[in-house]
Amino acid sequence: MTRKEQELEALLAPTVRGLGCEVWGVEYNPRGRNSTLKLYIEREDGVTIDDCERVSRQVSALLDVEDPIVHSYRLEVSSPGVDRALFHREQYVANVGEQIDVHLAFPMEGRRRFEGRLAGIEGDDVVVEVGDDAVVLPLEQIQRTRLVC
Repeated sequence: MTRKEQELEALLAPTVRGLGCEVWGVEYNPRGRNSTLKLYIEREDGVTIDDCERVSRQVSALLDVEDPIVHSYRLEVSSPGVDRALFHREQYVANVGEQIDVHLAFPMEGRRRFEGRLAGIEGDDVVVEVGDDAVVLPLEQIQRTRLVC
């Protein structure tokens, strides 16, 4: 996650929690007038459309007051879905053994994309089994990880 995404998550999490949900993750894609802020929410018993609407209204009001994004943007609130992105270390730990698709911010071993089985977490690194090889990827270099269904 970028520093901006971390700031946004810290700002939004208490409001989302107050509505009976948890923030799964935040994706902010700054593109001038076409910027998007995606907020993924989770509930123990599943996320409904009503949850998304309720969270969207409250978060939108909070963002209007706090104004953490200077340009116009589109807010999207949804569940993480089946092919959910992984944002936090705990999410990686909870999904050991699953197939993942990892995109790095910078190339490693000549590649930015690795797909394989999440073998585990070692310190600040994610271990992915790609074929017969175990590839160690620094968490800080990971731009995006999604479960592969």
